[in-house]
Amino acid sequence: MSEHDYKAIDAVVNIWTEEALSHRPNWGEKFFEGKVKAKTGIMAGVSLEQMLAQMDEAGIEKAFLVAAHSGRPGLPGCYHMPYEVVARACQAHPGRFYGLAGIDPFDGMDGVRAMEEAVRDMGFIGAHLYPHWFELAPDHAKYYPFYAKCVELGVPIQMQVGQSLLYAKDFPCRSVGQPITLDAVACDFPELKLIGIHVGIPWHEEMIAMAWKHPNVYIGCDAHRPKYWPESFTHYIKSYGQDKVIFGTDFPVLPFKRTVDDIDALGLKPEVRRKLMRGNTARIYGLKD
Repeated sequence: MSEHDYKAIDAVVNIWTEEALSHRPNWGEKFFEGKVKAKTGIMAGVSLEQMLAQMDEAGIEKAFLVAAHSGRPGLPGCYHMPYEVVARACQAHPGRFYGLAGIDPFDGMDGVRAMEEAVRDMGFIGAHLYPHWFELAPDHAKYYPFYAKCVELGVPIQMQVGQSLLYAKDFPCRSVGQPITLDAVACDFPELKLIGIHVGIPWHEEMIAMAWKHPNVYIGCDAHRPKYWPESFTHYIKSYGQDKVIFGTDFPVLPFKRTVDDIDALGLKPEVRRKLMRGNTARIYGLKD
């Protein structure tokens, strides 16, 4: 349990119940337990109650659950997590779980309408994008209808920036998420809240530059253990970027408690820690701080 007088918001979390895992392809075990060194046995699933218990231990109040759209269904290793799976989790635990609607640019206007329904009717609070799964950089025209709808709905969009890994062996994805590609998007949609998640490594300096340049661009610190963050990124959080970075784990890639402990070992000033762990996310997503 956190010793602080507030609880954190984890802005990037994968739903990991047995039901959710039933919708994922079979590359997960080799990737999560092998490549990213997640906890052995993680592919057996984590119930919502178990997740909440782990969050409570780490001092985390809220988690944003990603209804991931990872590639085009039918292609090797690709899948769409049904919005309904995340919506049911959020309905079962209001105030603890919030939904993020994954997008597939190849769904076109049907996908735009589905995302709108997720926000308007299911209570989702934002959108989510994995550009590498579609091998289309964030500034590709196919995403623009989704960006425009996010502006209309007043919701942020997260997207993975930086290097992509080899997820499914039979569907290698190119690393198309160079942070500089957010520049055109931020210029074209100055009202759109853009969050580059996964830090942006190895182009984290580019990601910092984009967040510094654009008032509507932010950084998610998830997926990379804080103990090993680049020094320039830690400095950014501690100084002129303290209003621009939001906390996340990308659970189960990073466990809740260890990640919070790592952050506490960075020696952040109390007001900086609060912004990172809760305040910035609450402000960007319009939640009560």
